[in-house]
Amino acid sequence: MPGKVMKIGTFSDWVGLFKEWREEIGVNHDDIKNFQFDTLYGSIETEEISFGYYKGRPKWENLRQMPTQNMKDALMNLIVYQGDTEFASVEQQRYLFQTAPTDWDRSALTRVMIEEMRHGWQMCALLIEHFGTTGKVEAQKMLERKAYENKRLLGSFNEECDNWLDFFAYTDFVDRDGKFQLQMLKYSAFAPLGRSMSYMLREEAFHMGTGNTGLARITEAGVVPDWLMQKYLNKWISSAYDLFGTDHSSSAHWAYVWGLKGRYDELKNATNPDLDNLNDYNRHLYRDECVQLVKRISAGQKPGSEELYCPDIKFNRNIGQWKGQFFHPKTGQPLEEKEYRQQLDAWLPTAADKKLLMEIIQNEKSWIAPRPGAKDPLLTIGEVRKNAINASVQ
Repeated sequence: MPGKVMKIGTFSDWVGLFKEWREEIGVNHDDIKNFQFDTLYGSIETEEISFGYYKGRPKWENLRQMPTQNMKDALMNLIVYQGDTEFASVEQQRYLFQTAPTDWDRSALTRVMIEEMRHGWQMCALLIEHFGTTGKVEAQKMLERKAYENKRLLGSFNEECDNWLDFFAYTDFVDRDGKFQLQMLKYSAFAPLGRSMSYMLREEAFHMGTGNTGLARITEAGVVPDWLMQKYLNKWISSAYDLFGTDHSSSAHWAYVWGLKGRYDELKNATNPDLDNLNDYNRHLYRDECVQLVKRISAGQKPGSEELYCPDIKFNRNIGQWKGQFFHPKTGQPLEEKEYRQQLDAWLPTAADKKLLMEIIQNEKSWIAPRPGAKDPLLTIGEVRKNAINASVQ
């Protein structure tokens, strides 16, 4: 694919590029190569638009039914960003197969990658089917940007994820942001996008469960130091905060007004939305969930251990109102820049920390608790896709 100039004429053309991309990044072993990728549509809660200016009207089945070009452009942008994250995560995790702690974990990684690729496939199918030449160009570009070249659209998806503590924290917390984004898109007034979310959400649940269980297994084993575990929680949770977007976002404002993307709790929330604070509203819901998850992980720590915590929402932010400001990760108290810089290595992973972690993983076979009796994830990969409707198989 590098250096190749190609115009996609059909979805089959894109599938050819998808196969080349897998070869290029080195993620094409037999379990992946032999998987039948497909486009899956599930049910949606209502056939009527449930929020925004067009509330109560029938959902749109194609772009011709959408009132303005601005709305169509915003919709395409949402699909592009979602698809970009899916392929990026595979690129980030591509080197983890060789260091999997157990056969179960290797199968879990394979399944996570397959499902993330399927999600990207789904988004590209929407682009190619509904958005003409522009959609085809965007679908091709989605396979050309690379996380390891720092070219993915969102910062978290250019970060290194090069060890299994990274992987478990990533799948628990970055994929949890993914769950929030997918749920918000499931309410979309564009029905094909909403229907796409049903099976993506079901598949995402396995990813989050793998991450949360993996972190719990590490605390149960008690070999990885608690302070090191905390650094990786700080790294990935703070990074995930940024994924909700800037504060006072006009894009989020209009996506809501146009019915394209709702609040995470949209169908349960009867209050009028603060249209200029939507991203931060959802971000706080996300943090509330993360706080409870970290408490659950901490419950497995050995007696006398310092309890793990969820970093403050202001810590280590690279976008929004807290960007460039300095806060303590645990207390959220403001700090002078000099004090913050002096302590940052105590809060986020350093090169020395990565080296120590790799030594533990390589030399301590008991660094993570086993999963006795757990089913091979690849044997159950099809269960979440039962009863899919309008499935088009390529």
